[in-house]
Amino acid sequence: MQLEKLPNTTASLNGKEYLYFSGTSYLGVAALAEFQKLVVKAIQKWGTSYGSSRSANIKLAVYEKAELFLANFLKTETALTVSSGTLAGYFVIKTLDPLVNVFYSMPKTHPAILPQNTEPVFENSVLNRSLKSIKNKKIGIVMDAIAAFETTPFSLHFLDEIDTSNTIYLVIDESHSLGILGKNGNGISNSIPKRNNIKVIITSSLGKAFGINGGVIAGNSDFINLINKDPLFIGCAGMSPAFLDVFLNAQEIYNHQRLKLQRNIDYIFSKLKDNPLITIDKSYPVFFHSNEEIAQILFDTKILITSFYYATSSKKFNRIVLNANHNKTELDSLLNIVK
Repeated sequence: MQLEKLPNTTASLNGKEYLYFSGTSYLGVAALAEFQKLVVKAIQKWGTSYGSSRSANIKLAVYEKAELFLANFLKTETALTVSSGTLAGYFVIKTLDPLVNVFYSMPKTHPAILPQNTEPVFENSVLNRSLKSIKNKKIGIVMDAIAAFETTPFSLHFLDEIDTSNTIYLVIDESHSLGILGKNGNGISNSIPKRNNIKVIITSSLGKAFGINGGVIAGNSDFINLINKDPLFIGCAGMSPAFLDVFLNAQEIYNHQRLKLQRNIDYIFSKLKDNPLITIDKSYPVFFHSNEEIAQILFDTKILITSFYYATSSKKFNRIVLNANHNKTELDSLLNIVK
């Protein structure tokens, strides 16, 4: 099905209006008039794009300003923006590949940060034996902050079982957690215990909760500098400077929308938390229904949800998504069916 215009809490399909519980615009900013005004103002200042290498002699000040803000927001030494979250993941894995001896991946890791040759962190729900025995190596571990079909972050207690003689590069894709989880929406990475042998690298899309096209990589300066020197990074243009300007000026909007979203999450969670057919969490705006026909059932009552076969799963992906702009009447219409 193809929509002819941007959905908000409703979507128009074949001349009919449907309630919309899909997508990844968790804070709902893309449809807000006040957010769109910031976009128009920023485009008038910075244009629609800036077709120049980030390494060129002439630079736009907004890149450094926004990347400093992101580094402080994510509590990392530095940050770097690129044109998409997928490209951010690509640069991280490309840069890490010659540095590490072996990669391990958590279940359902997004393809953007999934190396070609990787071992599973867990085998039959038990920590991989090689991870328990490995010593004096450089290890890459890749994971999504919130994986497909999940509503809570993975536990990272398994890191305690890996010998501290190893250097661990822990790559976390925060695409579905930034703007929602953590203090002021800064994701889960700051909840990871600080250890000298663990180097956390954050990669994320900015196009979900934050509503702007682009991606971010954050971590220690030595690693980020390697990406800065990559010929592909030198040869490609940066993300839209206008969207970085929007990001800097939309913080009050983001904070307001985050509070609205949490109220919607609280309401839905209170109604569905005891339903055995539903996987839901009190902090996350996505839940799943175990009935694989739920998408069609909801469609027949003019409600749209996300439903497709995900890249890392053979199971159909039926994802019901709340955003900050849903009102109580719309939430109740959804509840009447899924309950």
